[in-house]
Amino acid sequence: MTRNSNYDVLIVGGGLAGLCAALHLSRAGVKVLVIERHSYPHHKVCGEYISNEVLPYLKSLDFDPLSHGAISIDNFLISNESGDEISTSLPLGGFGMSRYTLDHLLYSEASKYAEVVFNTVEVIQFNAEEFTVQCVNGDAYHASYVVGAYGKRSGLDKTLQRNFISKRSPWLAVKAHYQYPFPENTVALHNFKGGYCGLSKTETGAVNACYLASYSSFKPYGDLSRFQKEVLSENPHLNEFFNIAKPLFEKPLTISQISFQKKEAVKDQIFMMGDSAGLIHPLCGNGMAMAIHAAKIFSEMYLDARKKGDINRLELETEYATTWNAYFRSRLRIGGVIQKLMLQPVTARLGFKAGQMFPGLVRNLIKHTHGSPLQ
Repeated sequence: MTRNSNYDVLIVGGGLAGLCAALHLSRAGVKVLVIERHSYPHHKVCGEYISNEVLPYLKSLDFDPLSHGAISIDNFLISNESGDEISTSLPLGGFGMSRYTLDHLLYSEASKYAEVVFNTVEVIQFNAEEFTVQCVNGDAYHASYVVGAYGKRSGLDKTLQRNFISKRSPWLAVKAHYQYPFPENTVALHNFKGGYCGLSKTETGAVNACYLASYSSFKPYGDLSRFQKEVLSENPHLNEFFNIAKPLFEKPLTISQISFQKKEAVKDQIFMMGDSAGLIHPLCGNGMAMAIHAAKIFSEMYLDARKKGDINRLELETEYATTWNAYFRSRLRIGGVIQKLMLQPVTARLGFKAGQMFPGLVRNLIKHTHGSPLQ
């Protein structure tokens, strides 16, 4: 069934990138449709720390996370497998808010201006300067432009024959909320053999614990509780946390096949943003800010082109891809190098000693994986 044939922009995915783009564009008079698989609110596997670099932009959309209870964070603590730690102030600071709340709030704002439907996109076709987007229930929608903001991995990536989807990834991620006396102003990153775990507070007072682990380190243990007890808890900080903290979820959320392979910013005329365009290594703590920034980049470019009259699709695609890479490609590369070094015992030990001797090195690395405030 064809629902509507005159959307200006159709956004596949209602996460941070998709919702911010929908809010930005629709407030400016663009006819926008968002197709999201899951109704709100819902939890997501995510670190739930966001750099303050995006605050000016969010406020320009009349959305201030701090007014909705987000926790201000200005301190970073990192520990190695043995529990030795380095603490430093964050150059820009950030805030903690659960995706359960943040996405729901953004959805509530975006749905005032844009149309949002809950469905699963199966096929995206482009013909004669128009997209046809088909969903699993038979509904079909038409639009002039399509944005892909559907996350780390999707059946759409197979349909679009994206290179990364055919390569197996050795990473899995686990997330849950806990009750635990943790300093509100701190985001912590605790390393363990084969991965690392981030801790930070959310707007409810719950501590979000989210960790990335190599499948090879997890496989011998078979289940999460044993893995946390025998591997993560070798780090004294994590040992204390998992022994004392009270789980607030019935069971942790998990995702596998997390790919850090290079992705395209534009694929088959679809503008990719957020994790659909490229996934930064979680230890950098900048994935959500990058998603929001990408929404700003596309929205401003689209609106500027629209003001000039007829939009040149190829020029818009080229400009977006070039700008996306200019802002984010080096962050992705540096994040990959840092993660590789952190997970090698010898280089991790040497790097940690250097960080203890020269704390400014840690702040400098943070600056290289984050951006400037978005004006």
